[in-house]
Amino acid sequence: YIPNHLHYILLELIKNAMRATMEKHRGGGDDDEEAYWNESDEDVPPVHVVIADGTENEDVVIKVSDEGGGIPRSHIKKIWSYLFTTASPSIQERLIAFGSGEDSGDERSQMQDHGKNSPLAGLGYGLPISRSYARYFGGDLSIMSMEGYGTDCFLHLRRLGNTREPLPF
Repeated sequence: YIPNHLHYILLELIKNAMRATMEKHRGGGDDDEEAYWNESDEDVPPVHVVIADGTENEDVVIKVSDEGGGIPRSHIKKIWSYLFTTASPSIQERLIAFGSGEDSGDERSQMQDHGKNSPLAGLGYGLPISRSYARYFGGDLSIMSMEGYGTDCFLHLRRLGNTREPLPF
């Protein structure tokens, strides 16, 4: 696997898990960010990452689990669609304004890609691109969710070997 693609996929899965967990256990955060981040983390359950990499395994499987309330069953198919997002409209508007250069210089300098003030959700490209990367390299990305509790994401990665690039002939 090309490290950048693996990094992108894992960043997306962990970022989504952290966002869901914080929103479920802190009740959002868009309105009062200062209070949101200054509360104690003792009441927030951890995000778990498990790597199954046995020598006899066909694939390397990475599981990212959270207790962020899960995904409604009616949204499961939608999460693989480009532009589907659960981000609030205010976050989307800020991202679009940032990309077009419409916002002020101060805000622009504060909101950098992967910066401290960069939003954890946005325009709905993360999961579809992550699954495309996984499939391109012979793996897959699947999600099992229990609404009201949490979500488990499974990233299957082919071991290095003689797998061919999946291009149509």
